This record gives sequence, structure tokens and C-alpha cells, in this order.
Amino acid sequence: MDHNEALQEMLAEKYLLDELSPESREEFEAHFFGCTECAEDLRAGAVLVEGIRSELADRPAEKPAEIPVQRGGQSGWLAWLRPALVVPALAVLAGVIVYQNFVTYPQLKTAANAPQVLPWASVSVSSRGANAPVITTRPGEGFLLFVNVPPDTRYSSYIAELRNPGGKVDWSLAIPASSDDSYPVHVPAASRAEGTYTLIVQGVTATGEKTEIGRTAFELRVL
Repeated sequence: MDHNEALQEMLAEKYLLDELSPESREEFEAHFFGCTECAEDLRAGAVLVEGIRSELADRPAEKPAEIPVQRGGQSGWLAWLRPALVVPALAVLAGVIVYQNFVTYPQLKTAANAPQVLPWASVSVSSRGANAPVITTRPGEGFLLFVNVPPDTRYSSYIAELRNPGGKVDWSLAIPASSDDSYPVHVPAASRAEGTYTLIVQGVTATGEKTEIGRTAFELRVL
């Protein structure tokens, strides 16, 4: 897979939406670990969508304005042209356009299959003692971790290992080394309990020797 193919097929957007098959997801992950442009697209897309969702969540609910019924002369539908209704409608429309341009791809979907943006958090294995980020998911939902790893030429690859609140290995992934220090990692969907999870990253040399580089924790909440 090359960068042009990833752009044409909008793989970054589909990855954020968890719309790729397991085979396509693995192929794209192998690509963006060495492609700084695709990795940056993933980060930018996740930040943009999270900002839109936070803005909409913080906006107080407004009571819909009543549309007066005209009894002659001006038709009732012209009441929608009042500024009190037009301005909020344009704001919502602008939000929808931004969301579609950066997150969704042009396919018709039913309401039951509407795309959803994965929860995510940025973590660093070199900053112990920092406040643990919080990821909020639905039951059985996967999520993204943007893992910051200090670059080190001694290692040809890395192993990321996720441990559940009980200390057992929940999931692991081999990551090819790249010139970038941030790796977007997709944690597959699974039934997980709430609590503090620990991500451990090991560096692997060309001879297969493994060394723990660091570890970090985050809080998982399930709605």
C-alpha cells in the first residue's frame, strides 16, 4: 500500500470510523506506522471530531420556536426565514459539513449503521506520574491510543502490551519502528471492565532482545 492509495480510498477516515475489515485495518496500520502524513491525518481527524462533539455537548438545549400559522396572504413556511431560526440552522449545517468532510465518506447508510468516531487518548510511556487520561466507551467498543515513544535507533520494532485492572494481559501488538515518535494504535473491540489499564512498551533489537522502555496508565469508563 502506498500513500496515494490510502488517500484515494480515504483509509484514515474509515480507520477512525472503525469501518475497515480486520485485513484492511492491519494493512493500513502497517502503512501509517511508516507514513508520517497518514499518522498526522489520524491525529488531526480525531482532535477535530472530539472538538465538535465537545462543542455540541456543551451547548444548552434550546426549546424549538413555534411556527405561526398564517391565515391568508403569506404562506406559513416563510416563517422559517426568521433570523432566530436561520442562524442556528446554518450553524448546525456548518457542523455537519465539517463532520462529513473530515470524518465520513460518501456512502448512504441507514440510521442503524451510522458511522461512529472511536474514543481516543494520547499517552506517553516516558511520563510516569502524569495525570492518567480518561477514555469513555460503550460496552464492547474499541478505541484509539496515540502512543508517544521516545525514538531510539537501537530498536528495530516495539511491542505494546495492554494489561487490565487485574494485571492480566488484555492485548498486545508488534509495532515497526519509524522516524516518528507517535504511533496511532487501534485497540480492538472487546468486553472490558472499567478501571485503570496499563500500557507497557518494549523495544526490540535486531537480534530479538527486548527491553522495557516505559509504561503508562489510563482510566477506562464504560457507559
